[in-house]
This record gives sequence, C-alpha cells and structure tokens, in this order.
Amino acid sequence: MTQVAIEEYAVSDRDGGPYAITTGPDGALWFTLVHSGRIGRLVPGGELTSYQLDPSCRPTIIVSGPDDALWFTEYQANRIGRISVDGTVDEFTLPTPDCGPFGIASGPDGALWFTETAADRIGRITPDGHITEFPLPVSGAFPSAITAGADGGMWFTLNQAHAVGRIGTDGSVSIYPLPTESAAPVGITGGQDGALWFVEIAAGQIGRITTDGRIDEFPLPDRSARPHAITTDGNGIAWFTEWGGNRVGCITPDGAVTVHDLPTPGSEPHGIALGPDNALWTALETGALARIAPGRTPTHNASERTLA
Repeated sequence: MTQVAIEEYAVSDRDGGPYAITTGPDGALWFTLVHSGRIGRLVPGGELTSYQLDPSCRPTIIVSGPDDALWFTEYQANRIGRISVDGTVDEFTLPTPDCGPFGIASGPDGALWFTETAADRIGRITPDGHITEFPLPVSGAFPSAITAGADGGMWFTLNQAHAVGRIGTDGSVSIYPLPTESAAPVGITGGQDGALWFVEIAAGQIGRITTDGRIDEFPLPDRSARPHAITTDGNGIAWFTEWGGNRVGCITPDGAVTVHDLPTPGSEPHGIALGPDNALWTALETGALARIAPGRTPTHNASERTLA
C-alpha cells in the first residue's frame, strides 16, 4: 500500500476556486482560480503570486505550452488564454460563440488542442493564435478533457456520450463507446504504458484504453467518489482526485487502487499534476493546494499561505 504525506497550502479564500494545476517551464506550479478569474503561481516552498483576468471569465484547465508559456481555457468568456512566466497575458476569442472551451493540451504538432463542450468540436490553436475547429460526429457529447497519446493523436473524453475519442492532427476522428453506460468520463492522461487512463465520474471507475481501442475499467472502493482528474507520476502510476469522496487515489498499471483521505473535510479536489518537486499537487476548490508526497509515513500537516 502506498504511503503518503499530505500538506495543504491556502492560496485563496474559500470562494476563489482553485481548479486546475500544472507545472510551468519556470519550475513553478501554475493554477486557475475559476471563481475569481485569476491565474496563480506558486514556487514550492517559496513565493505565491497571482494575475487578475476578467473576473467572470472562469479560467478552467491550464497547461504548459510548446512556447515556454502557460495556456488556459476561459470557459465563460469563450477564449483561449496565454500567460508568459513574467505574467503577460494574451487572449484569443474563439470563432464559435458560446462554445464553452474546457480541456486543453499540447499536441505533437507544436499547437494546443482544446475541447468545446457546448459545440461538439475540438479546437486547435497555434502559439501565434491561429485557430482551427473540427466538428465531431456526435451531438450533445460534451467533449471535456484532452491529452496527447503515444500514437501521435489527441485523445479526449465525451462526458455525455459516455465515450472516449481520438482526433488525428489531420482532423480525422474516431469514437470508442465505454462498456459502462452513463459513465460520464472527465479527466484523461497518457500513461507510461502507452495507453490512456481516464476517470468515470458517474460510475466511480478508472478506465484504460489502448491506442487500438481496447478498454478496461477498474471500479473504485467507493463507487460514489466522483473521480474528476487524473495524471501520471514518474513511476508510471496514475493519480486521480475523488471530488465527491474528498480523497486522492492512485492506480498501478495492473489495476491495484489505493486511496488517501485529504486533511480538510469537503475540500473538493479537482485538478492534479506532478509538481517540479516530484510530489503530486492537487487543486482544492475550497481555497488551497495540497501536496501529496508518495513513499513516506502518512501525515496530515496543514500549513497556510495566502495570495496577496
């Protein structure tokens, strides 16, 4: 059983809404504050800063781009944002109105690929801001998270179609329905095993899909845990958040699951990423980031630092 030490760092008030998190090219953690319209930056063990956007834009997913900047979606404002490591922000309005951009990931072609939840489209944006949109062969599917696959394609979840999709850099699309009905997949990540790992928020399961479309599903101990986001560590283990269970968990390539309670009740864990310090970090929507250090005696040490 994996042992962990967990520490929490307050980065906003309870209404700020830390949502997604990633490691930037500067060795800092960058995260979205979905409710207050800010982008935050934390150097582990060091300084906290934040950058104000349009307060109502609802920044959601954030990733490191191919140009040494951070890229993020603005769900409410219908934009893709870019922030340099010095805090300079550029924003790009999407061609399709009210399309609800959500997931975003760097692709193998040097561009960023993103999902349009309300328009059944996958989008592509180059670092200089050129945007292309690709319609999906489904309607009302709510494309959600997206990630690069080992096969050179971009893989994404279809939350309301209960499926996983793949889009090639040429725009060709394949759809793979999940074995479990009404699974509602959300987060997805590439594994060191060459497959894609994803979470089924409505079914309480972790899924794995190979690049040829074979799917396995692994039930969680608590089927009502509502897993939300997933990432992989340097050892090939996938780590995920349980939004409804107030836990983080991990799953080995052979399907063994371990879960860990978070120190603060009702903390609403969402995004999770491997940090620059080789620990896992998760965004707690109630106002903090949690650091999860595997391989140590379990502790629940909570310390607080607040963004100015």
